[in-house]
Amino acid sequence: MYITQYHNNGALKAEGWLQDGLMVHYWKHYFVNSKLQQEGHYKEDKKEKYWYFYRPDGSKSMEGHYQEDQKNGWWLFYDKQGRIDHKCQLRNGIKNGYCLKYFNKKLTSAEKYKNGKKVNEWFDFRSFKRDNNLSDLK
Repeated sequence: MYITQYHNNGALKAEGWLQDGLMVHYWKHYFVNSKLQQEGHYKEDKKEKYWYFYRPDGSKSMEGHYQEDQKNGWWLFYDKQGRIDHKCQLRNGIKNGYCLKYFNKKLTSAEKYKNGKKVNEWFDFRSFKRDNNLSDLK
């Protein structure tokens, strides 16, 4: 069954599908100001697949994959101008892998995390290749 929910001020709060009282399939959630807050898929009340998140002004803040209600895989994070600020590999909602940082669309540094703790950082591609055994890249 497709349902809609409303904020106290009458603005749309959420819309999507319920099955046996649980959120399933595609949902959209809205801020009190009626701007889209987040959208993506649910499976039995848990976030699944690809999700998009927005700021109250409507600009995109982040996007990425959920698995069993946890952020997993590569996630993209945006600055207020809509440019990618950084992208990180997450496992169960925690940085685990690489994070690449950008400024004005240019890659400025890379970091490596293990279970949420930074274990290394690079500011040039040569040292990144060397430390990550990527010497075969040209």
